[in-house]
Amino acid sequence: MTAIHTEHYPPSYYFSSLKYKQEYPVLTDAIDADICIIGGGFTGIASAVELAERGYKVVVLEAHKIGWGASGRNGGQLIRGIGHELEDFRNTIGQEGIDAITAMGIEANDVVIKRINKYQIDCDLTMGYCDLASKAKHMKSLAQDCQRLNNSDYGFDVKMLDKSELKQQVIGSDNFIGGMIDMGSGHLHPLNLCTGEAKTAADLGVEIYTDSPVSEIIPGNIITVKTSQGLVKANKVILAGNAYMDNLAPKNLPNIANKVLPAGSYIIATEPLDANIHQQLLPGNHAVCDLKIDLDYFRLSADKRLLFGGMCNYSGRDPKDIKAALYPKMLKVFPHLEGINIDYQWGGMIGIGANRLPQIGRLTDNIFYAQAYSGHGVNVTHMAAKLLAEAIHGESDRIKYFEQVKHFAFPGGKYLRSPLLALGMMYHKMLDAF
Repeated sequence: MTAIHTEHYPPSYYFSSLKYKQEYPVLTDAIDADICIIGGGFTGIASAVELAERGYKVVVLEAHKIGWGASGRNGGQLIRGIGHELEDFRNTIGQEGIDAITAMGIEANDVVIKRINKYQIDCDLTMGYCDLASKAKHMKSLAQDCQRLNNSDYGFDVKMLDKSELKQQVIGSDNFIGGMIDMGSGHLHPLNLCTGEAKTAADLGVEIYTDSPVSEIIPGNIITVKTSQGLVKANKVILAGNAYMDNLAPKNLPNIANKVLPAGSYIIATEPLDANIHQQLLPGNHAVCDLKIDLDYFRLSADKRLLFGGMCNYSGRDPKDIKAALYPKMLKVFPHLEGINIDYQWGGMIGIGANRLPQIGRLTDNIFYAQAYSGHGVNVTHMAAKLLAEAIHGESDRIKYFEQVKHFAFPGGKYLRSPLLALGMMYHKMLDAF
């Protein structure tokens, strides 16, 4: 069954193996808080944990359920790095900014891993990730990245593999000429991470309200956040809706919704595979991703299903049948899976920014936001949450490197920007073919 935009969770593999149940009420009262967070995905929940650890009274408002959006639907890959091509921002943030964001890209994974270990969150964390090269130019780029990491104080095993090594250690497919293993990255069950962090936040005193969509935000020294049945008065607000933010920000403040393109990404999950099969597919149990523009990403679940994702869709239209669209792509990589059963198929919206750098900052002195993770949300959301908490608590101004970068609105308004970007991506796919 295909389900993408549902009021509750789509019937995904993640929902079927959910370990942390939802027991949060609807907001029906008028309450006060130090900080009100709008959005119960990774950004909102991780921010709530960070701020509760610092002693703040925090309220989280979620329109649906915790992890309902991309946080509970994504590929579950915990991949080092923030942004794409940081060199493009040298004139704005300088070498200092490039170095700082590069370091944050490593710190981001560490934030997630420490959170999981500190609070014993049961989310199937498995270390080991591999970028797959199908062209010589991919191998050249990976080799440069590998050398840079090995010359730094990264602290994790990173190595290049040729085709025979790749097939023996990582993936049982002839489609790739080599790759790079990174043992500082890995994979996990994203919905269990998000809902596990929500339980942690609640245990720390955070008030979480689900099925409580925000209808209006009234700025001021004390901000009023209204829902259909209640309201929150807070000293500060964090906007953490990402691709689902729409036009909720106050109208007299800068529009952040038009700086994010909601783009569809989709996943299928096979039936559980017996040992002979799953060891042939991914013998090292790494998460893997190819380097094409319209990338494929896949990994094994804890119960040894193949979770195969990709087909990033910028058109604004979801496929009628996710399995029919992804199954041939899976067989192209693993033809010996012909006839395997697909137990789950689902999709959702990720937030894409025009320059692929996350958008983290503030609209006023007391209204903060973070969005547009462009497919690297598992780790970057947690780094964004840490930066927001540091800024609110006066610990650091590391947020400044992101605030210095200007983010352009997608052209064409709400209804034209997706088709226009789809044309642009088609052009880049043509270039990628050479």
